[in-house]
Order: sequence, then structure tokens, then C-alpha cells
Amino acid sequence: MNTSQSIPQPSLSVAMSLPPIPHYTPAPPTQEELEYADLAIIDLSKASTAEGRAELTIQARDSVKEHGFLYVINHGWTQDQNNRIFDIADFTFSQVSDEEKKKYESKILETSTYRGYKPRQFWHIDAGVHDQIEHYNTNRDVNKQPHPEIIRPLLPEIDAFAKHNHFDILFPILRLLAAGMELPEDTFINKHRFDATGETSVRFMKYYPRSEEDEGKTNQVWLKGHTDIGSITILWSQPVSALQILSKDGKWRHIRHMDNALVINTGDALEFLSGGYYKPTIHRVIQPPKDQRGYTRVGAFYFVMPDDEVKLAPLVKESPVLQNVGNLSRFSQDASDVPTMEQWRKGRTKAYGTSQLKKVDGSNIEEEYINGVLVQHFN
Repeated sequence: MNTSQSIPQPSLSVAMSLPPIPHYTPAPPTQEELEYADLAIIDLSKASTAEGRAELTIQARDSVKEHGFLYVINHGWTQDQNNRIFDIADFTFSQVSDEEKKKYESKILETSTYRGYKPRQFWHIDAGVHDQIEHYNTNRDVNKQPHPEIIRPLLPEIDAFAKHNHFDILFPILRLLAAGMELPEDTFINKHRFDATGETSVRFMKYYPRSEEDEGKTNQVWLKGHTDIGSITILWSQPVSALQILSKDGKWRHIRHMDNALVINTGDALEFLSGGYYKPTIHRVIQPPKDQRGYTRVGAFYFVMPDDEVKLAPLVKESPVLQNVGNLSRFSQDASDVPTMEQWRKGRTKAYGTSQLKKVDGSNIEEEYINGVLVQHFN
């Protein structure tokens, strides 16, 4: 273990005096029969022993290679802490005025970051319909940006949430994925330093119901099928059944809600670094089942990106596994056109939902090129 990456974690025990805020009550779980993806469940408590890590390495490697998604349980956060972070997530939207949100609005096109509030109707979905999604992003270092006054008393909790995600969830997962490629266990960790320059972030997200007219125009798609920009995305499971992944057989399948569990998926940056060994899975958000319509869908995420200066070249020379299976990346290890994480995130952040996409004839696929790499969206 790289002890230089471990720092004391803030305590959020019951004894701590937390600022009182309204409680968020999510939608009840759907009772409809849905087709769910069959994903591995990683019991992170097993990572404390060598035997457990060996078992989890195979589980995580195979699940990411097969699906690009997995569940995580026993991650060290209690159900009460989970409930509280969703209270905070909703609070950032329901208790902050539109005027204040405007003051802290993301300057996405100017800065190529999502810091602050992304307003509704910023992204084009299809047929002239724009999104109904708000989100509030803060860098993993909450002190790197200003926040609305009403949110400032909650920053110690958001900071603790970021650090728990980073050190207690992300790092163990990165160790497993490195071991799956027979790399030194800290290979990926050393490219994801908490104190480095980069845009790993906490994101709170709120989806609002749409009109039937808009649902018809977009074929009920709320967020087009896409891959994530970074290396790992940590989604804290919530009950509104709207997230789907595109399985290898071409079918869209739902992600199942599990109380106090995490849904983890890999993204573009890890695909590049792993030489295509770990491929990201196309996923989308659609209109929820009938018994959940009319509810908002609040989400809490930790979007992980390698440090800005990391060159996204495949680790062919370092990985015996990659030497054996071959480099499936779009780059070679020594290619001069390999982007840094900063170049990749800026290109994709500015283009997402705002650029003109080229439709592929006879399909539901739309395409664009970012840093010379073909990026596909599934409508």
C-alpha cells in the first residue's frame, strides 16, 4: 500500500453536531417487472486480507471486462450516512434560490469544467428537446471553488464524502483492477492523487419529470447512451429505475437498486491506460417506470479522472497481461498524439450535449471526434 496516499479521515459520527436540513424522501422502489443486468457484487470488506483480495481481483477484473459495471457493498459508509448525503444532495437544489444558482453557474464552455451548477436545458437530447437535469459539481478539494452561502456549513460533510470515496472506495478498486492486469498494485493509484491538479469531483444531480410531448420526441431517453470521460464513476445507488446499460447482446438492461450499495463503472481514461483491456460500457438514462413517474431522481456521484498531466498511453510495457493479449487501445504506448487527461476532459466536456453529431446511416448511433478519437452516442 502506498501510505503517502492515505490521510486521516474526518469523523462524521453521530456525536458530531450536523447542521439541520430537510430530509429527502426518495421514490419507493418500482414494483414493475424490469430486465436487470446481472452484475458482480464486490464485498469490499474482503479486501482487508490477501485471500480476499485475490478473490475480489478475479471478480472485479471479469465483471469490468464483461460488463464495465459492478456493485460494491460493505464500503464503510453506514445507511445513516448514506441518507444524510442524499439530504445534502437534494438540499443543494431545493433550498438554493434560482438567483443564487445563477451566481454559481458552471462556465462549461469557457472553463471546460462542470464546477458549480449546470442548469436545466443546457444539453440537447434529440428533436429540439433539451435536458431537465440540474447538477452541482464540486472539485474533490472543496476549497478550490466558491460555494453558495447556504451550502458552506455542509462543506465538512461533502469533504468527508469526497475523501471516503477517494481513499476507501476508489483506491481499493484501483488496486484490484491493477492486480487484474498483473501491474504493481499502486499503478493506477499513483495516477489519481487526491492533492493533484485535476477534475475528480463530487456531483449531486437532480432529474425532473418531463412532458409527455418531450418523452415522445426523444423516445423516452433522458440522457443519451454514452461512456464516461474519466477512469471510474462511483454512483450511490438510488431507487428510481432509469439507468440502463447496453449489454453485449445489444439489449438495454436496467441497473438494480440495492440499499446502501454502490454502482461502479469504468470510463474512457481507464480504457486508454489499460490498452482496451478494461472497456467502458455504454449507458443511458430513460424515463422511469410508470409507478415512479412524477418523482424527481436525485443522485450522488464521485466522478474520477486521472491527474491532469497523466498521458493516457496504454501500459503495455508494465503489464504482462497486456503484452499477452495485445494492445487494443486507440493509441500506442509511444504515440505522439496520446492526449493528457486534461486535453481529453476538456475536449469532451465542451462538446458534450452542445456539438453537432453525425448520424450513422441506418442506426441510432451518432458520432463525433475528440482529440482524434471517435466518440459515439446512442440515441
